[in-house]
Amino acid sequence: MAATKKRRTTKRRKADPIKPWAKRLKVARPGLVEYVLANVETLYGVPEWKRVLDPTSELMLVILTQNSADINAEKAFDALRLAYPSDPSLAERGSPAGVEMEAYRPGWGGTGWAKLPPPDWTRVEVAPLEELVDVIRPAGLANQKAARIKASLAKLREERGDHSLEFLGEMEPLEARDWLTSIGGIGVKTASVVLMMSFGMPLMPVDRHVDRVSKRIGLMPPKVSAEDAHDRYLVLLEPEQCYPLHVGLITHGRNLCDARDPRCDECPIAVRCRYVDRRAP
Repeated sequence: MAATKKRRTTKRRKADPIKPWAKRLKVARPGLVEYVLANVETLYGVPEWKRVLDPTSELMLVILTQNSADINAEKAFDALRLAYPSDPSLAERGSPAGVEMEAYRPGWGGTGWAKLPPPDWTRVEVAPLEELVDVIRPAGLANQKAARIKASLAKLREERGDHSLEFLGEMEPLEARDWLTSIGGIGVKTASVVLMMSFGMPLMPVDRHVDRVSKRIGLMPPKVSAEDAHDRYLVLLEPEQCYPLHVGLITHGRNLCDARDPRCDECPIAVRCRYVDRRAP
């Protein structure tokens, strides 16, 4: 009796939902991205990218903003630089009073931070955890954030020999994002913010404001997670659209498209917004 041949089965690759979705959106709602971008720029101006902080400081500031108001993160960031100063002349200064304020970046929700040099990151890394918790307490969730800051600095030193993140600027955006997200507690949003703000990389950070406004307008599907939205946006947008749309949607979410009380009657995007009209073009 002839041996029965086993039928070779090949596992079908799961279809990528992102590219077909982006294509459908562009066909069903042509020019939507450009329309939204033009209107937020009319409302809030065209944001000009420029680096404000070095990338390590940017990472620590973004960690401090997690689940916290930007203004509270600013206070903790100033306290961090004063508690562990890299400039010895700042060692006796207990507060940023009298220090020139930095021009904070577009889309930021606080009032700005003191114009001070970065901390001595080695001192931050080796500081007793309880001490660091007390320093950054204004940011909230200080126990969690202090541990995350110390772990990030330790991984950076162990893998690179110092605490600089400047090497990320030589990588491709997604490669750099993958490197940052390999650090425990650093997600896609945090990594995208650091890389966009430090190097101008064409990524699209999706915070709660961008997520809410995107879904209301219909730029993103209603049930997609904020994490998945990062990659959907990279297919949907041209590289030069990432920074201005990110800033515009954040600002719009803060100013008009409030979570509880959106002022739709004042919004020029309302005529194409699916929150206002489920069949909006």
